[in-house]
Amino acid sequence: MTRHSSFAGSFYPNDPNAIKSIFTGFKKSQSSISSEKIKAVIVPHAGYIYSGYTANSVYANLDVANYSRIAIIGPSHRIYFKGTSISLHTKFDTPFGELGIDTSYAKYLLSKFDLGFAQEVHAEHSTEVQVPFIMHYLPSLPIIEMIYSNEESSRLVPVIEQLISSDTLVVISTDLSHFKNLKEANRLDSICLDAITDLDVNKLHSGCEACGFIGVEAMIQAAKNLNLKASISDYSTSADETHDESSVVGYAGAFIYED
Repeated sequence: MTRHSSFAGSFYPNDPNAIKSIFTGFKKSQSSISSEKIKAVIVPHAGYIYSGYTANSVYANLDVANYSRIAIIGPSHRIYFKGTSISLHTKFDTPFGELGIDTSYAKYLLSKFDLGFAQEVHAEHSTEVQVPFIMHYLPSLPIIEMIYSNEESSRLVPVIEQLISSDTLVVISTDLSHFKNLKEANRLDSICLDAITDLDVNKLHSGCEACGFIGVEAMIQAAKNLNLKASISDYSTSADETHDESSVVGYAGAFIYED
């Protein structure tokens, strides 16, 4: 059973050479955090022309040798449902070719944490746009794809802790505020950035607007439980590309790492 790409040609090119050209065109920002200490990341999921640089600031600093697999956790934008669906597809068909899905580990998580699998919800861009970055910077690693909708963040916390304990890189996918003017977006997004940096759930609830709020909240709580730290790699808005400051979307990249 194949998970087919649904957004190649819209959110990102369907030509692998064009994707590589985008990645190589990004200025590489070197993180001061040792790659072997990075346990999880937070990345945006808009079209590459808008949020690709911010996502790249994260992925370009990761090392494939540090992980056994990658778990991508993102919100559903198309279909509303209760809980979290974990993909039981056997492979992911992408512009770069087929990417393996760790179905056996996904089945283990499904049974241990009472997750579900609804095939139709996995035509989702919040997770899919991460895949070309993974295949470019972290080749050969299989993935696990998790989509949530009406979910309690407390149910995702033990899942994230289990993933991190099994040398799985956890990728939390979210954009920040949507369609505010630039000044208001910066104000709201700064709340999100501070909450992530301080691993402060209460601060997150004081005004952060993020479509992946549930995943971010679960990540913050799991990081606190595991005594991890957080650092922002980049922040940007769609105005950086469009120069339209009247209605923007915010994007952030972050590392969750061992101190």
